[in-house]
Amino acid sequence: MFTEQQLTAAHSKVKTGADFPGYIREIKALGLISYTFMVADGTIIYNGANGFELRSAAKYPSLSIYPHSSAGVLYYNITIHQQGQTDFLTFCKQAAQAGVEKWVVDTQTMLCTYYDVAGNQMLAEPIPQDDYMPE
Repeated sequence: MFTEQQLTAAHSKVKTGADFPGYIREIKALGLISYTFMVADGTIIYNGANGFELRSAAKYPSLSIYPHSSAGVLYYNITIHQQGQTDFLTFCKQAAQAGVEKWVVDTQTMLCTYYDVAGNQMLAEPIPQDDYMPE
């Protein structure tokens, strides 16, 4: 099964949202089925086969999650991030301001789903595959 070091090495190659599809391909090849990213502090819960779970430490100081979510603001922030206009920490701050509590990446369905603090799905976005080129 995968290790946190392998996942961290794969993630270190991600500089902008344009790099995300390659990252997903790499971690899927390691056996990762899904992960949950907690926006408040960057904690990640990784899930593999047979109930395997690995939990990371917080990645950055705590962010406040806005209590009123906005899927429109989130969509805009995702779009500019995928175009390489923001780095990852900036995107996390923007997600918190849009009311995102967490996102779940599912490598089986190739979906990234964003949830607000009430547990409501805000947006589910297909993860690009093959030779993805941002617009």
